[in-house]
Amino acid sequence: MTAATHLGGSTGLELLEMGAARVQVDDKKIINCRADLNQLVPFKYQWAWQKYLDACANHWMPNEINMAADVALWKDPNGLTDDERLIIKRNLGFFSTADSLVANNLVLAVYRHITNPECRQYLLRQAFEEALHTHAYQYVIESLGMDEAEVFNMYREVPSVARKAAWSLKYTQSLGDPNFHTGTPENDRRLLRDLIAFYVIFEGIFFYVGFTQVLSMGRRNKMTGTAEQFQYILRDESMHLNFGIDVINQIKIENPHLWTEDFKQEAIHMIREGVELEYTYAVDTMPRGILGLNAEMFRDYLQFIANRRCAQIGLAQQYPGASNPFPWMSEIMDLKKEKNFFETRVIEYQTGGALSWDE
Repeated sequence: MTAATHLGGSTGLELLEMGAARVQVDDKKIINCRADLNQLVPFKYQWAWQKYLDACANHWMPNEINMAADVALWKDPNGLTDDERLIIKRNLGFFSTADSLVANNLVLAVYRHITNPECRQYLLRQAFEEALHTHAYQYVIESLGMDEAEVFNMYREVPSVARKAAWSLKYTQSLGDPNFHTGTPENDRRLLRDLIAFYVIFEGIFFYVGFTQVLSMGRRNKMTGTAEQFQYILRDESMHLNFGIDVINQIKIENPHLWTEDFKQEAIHMIREGVELEYTYAVDTMPRGILGLNAEMFRDYLQFIANRRCAQIGLAQQYPGASNPFPWMSEIMDLKKEKNFFETRVIEYQTGGALSWDE
């Protein structure tokens, strides 16, 4: 047996061991666990199972949302300004491939190294939701009659979109390497770094300019179907973010030796990089003030969000005094009792099929 096979944890594909002892709660760990991963119970991380249940209760489908008003507005030559059209196209260009990048990261990399079945259960649900989000963007693009090739290839043609995608890819390639195994401090730290990159920065910072822009249009009764799709997606993404933060913090608790001062500085540097990349994207998508927004407001917002992300994983806040210029965004992410401000239906935290229409 090679040294590499001793590294890491179980995969769930091990040969059956007849007569093996039953799995105990204390046998379970987020990473490098040798216990049988095919046994979901007993739960050690009840929060992971609850997040899986909550995600299932929040099920929805893109084609439940009426796009007729959006189609009419998009096709009307006087319906939207050029700047408003740029916002819609750029964000569909980024998001249509961004969620595929996240799904690839989950399925090809993260799932392999997380050695806990209740966390894996949530990861499978998250992977489905990433597919659902890509479906939603495709549904919007098709409904509006956009050039699909142009929009889906934007991450290889528009620099501000490409930079965010390129930044994220370098943090998944190591985990996708079949020769990469956790089990050493260096590799465990690499996994932790890459989880911070995808959950805290890619999903926790890179998505927020686009979401705010499109939802702001919806608040002004423009592109309300597209904005409603984004509202559902944002709610999913906020759950992904919270799950990722719980995983990161649990790894820290179980492996305190990974959380060195040097590593914390590396994480801070990544977060600050993320803020600058997303601010550049805001400038690119919003060269002039529009919708009561401008790029400088997004600098404040991104710094405010970055402070929250730092606090959530136990890092010092980096932007003293940063404030939230968009308090209404917090209301949109309230998962209960929030009346949909597009006035099309009541959105409760429940399965899509149970949503009641309020025409």
